[in-house]
Amino acid sequence: MLAADFTRLQDEIQMVNDSAADWLHLDVMDGRFVPNITFGMLLVEAAQRLSTKPLDVHLMIVEPERYIADFRGAGADVITVHYEACPHLHRVVQQIKETGAKAGVAINPHTPAGLLEDIIEMVDLVCVMSVNPGFGGQKFIYNTIPKIRRLRDLITVRNAETLIEVDGGVGLQNAEKILQAGADVLVAGSSVFKADDPRKAIDRLKDIGGEIERFA
Repeated sequence: MLAADFTRLQDEIQMVNDSAADWLHLDVMDGRFVPNITFGMLLVEAAQRLSTKPLDVHLMIVEPERYIADFRGAGADVITVHYEACPHLHRVVQQIKETGAKAGVAINPHTPAGLLEDIIEMVDLVCVMSVNPGFGGQKFIYNTIPKIRRLRDLITVRNAETLIEVDGGVGLQNAEKILQAGADVLVAGSSVFKADDPRKAIDRLKDIGGEIERFA
């Protein structure tokens, strides 16, 4: 939703409701963990009232453990925190799960996938940042493709059910490579909301996923 027109928020969310998209992804930024400030619980709560899709809330904030219950109360179905912001990650993941939400862990482009080895079976989702977090509209960092493969191998070896989400610079130009590397979930912002026909852009991304053998 970071790329949406916030003067037409209801219409933008209704477009997602009417589309083939599975989730609504909301980026919460605090101006400390990342050099940008977006929105907090009030907008998540408004989105929850308008959306018919689950809310995937990505907390790009320091001390996320202070706000887990609040974001769950606002309507978050998936709560993702950053590995880099959580010195006690295991505890924070447990905290998210205790609220009834799905627990996600995001890793920045420079963070090795292997650092999640001891927690991979506990989390529902790993969000691979394919841009430096903080701003929409950035170019995809292709060095994250091998990281997606390493995560897929780790999940397979551990027989985990963890989803791999890729966030940043995702669009029709790279969706196939990302999915072939082992991703399950594509976060598409500018490539959807800035498209001439956003619903058609979503349909095309879904079609690419359907063409990948692993998703057939």
